[in-house]
Amino acid sequence: MNSKTEPGKVFSSLLSASSRHGSAFLVLVDPDKTSPSQARSLARRFEEAGVDAFLVGGSQGFCGSLGALIAAMKKFSRLPVILFPGSACQISERADAILFLSLLSSRNAEYLIGEHVKAAPLLHRMSIEVIPTAYLLVESGTLTSVQFVTQSLPIPREKTDVAVAHALAGKYLGMKLVYLEAGSGAGAPVPAEMVRAVSLATELPVAVGGGVRTPEEAGRLARSGASFVVVGNALEATGELSFLKELSEAIHFRG
Repeated sequence: MNSKTEPGKVFSSLLSASSRHGSAFLVLVDPDKTSPSQARSLARRFEEAGVDAFLVGGSQGFCGSLGALIAAMKKFSRLPVILFPGSACQISERADAILFLSLLSSRNAEYLIGEHVKAAPLLHRMSIEVIPTAYLLVESGTLTSVQFVTQSLPIPREKTDVAVAHALAGKYLGMKLVYLEAGSGAGAPVPAEMVRAVSLATELPVAVGGGVRTPEEAGRLARSGASFVVVGNALEATGELSFLKELSEAIHFRG
């Protein structure tokens, strides 16, 4: 059996990294903004900085080819490449795993189950590792791409109890990961108290992304119980190795 198809291997490795470091550092690469040639240099630099894995995908769900991008990243890095799809067509068998995102904070059936039904036969044939994920959109003070595309109301920032209820629903539906998303271009990251409450209530690994622009913000989320801190847009503006290492050190607070 190919190592890529061994059940749980990628997710287990991420959980191990989170346990060792306090939290794991994931970088989100947008295929609509990154060429294969750019991906080669990015992959090298991110691995050198201490990144634990790559997420590849975009909320707009454009159906361009991901294969060349992922191949370029894997050629120059040993880190796992995990799909973070905005639609059923953002799938490539060259990836190591996929976050099977159900937007539980939405009432839009297409993003709760519709895209999943389209994707399921493809994933079954590819046999890549599937990580069932409760995806929750959280208010950030800005109309984000994911909110606009999915036509979904985000969970209000101050309504921690609402976030906990949605996350618990995901747990009872059998999901293995909760992803709290402020959104691409968010005005502010997910509140640390919401991360802490969801982590404690569900006892599931929690990933947090959107609006994380500084090492201080990243470290605060990691120490609040986030198993994974995801950074994307901030690296487009400030992708220097020194900044990446500062983010890594803040997220890996156990050294």
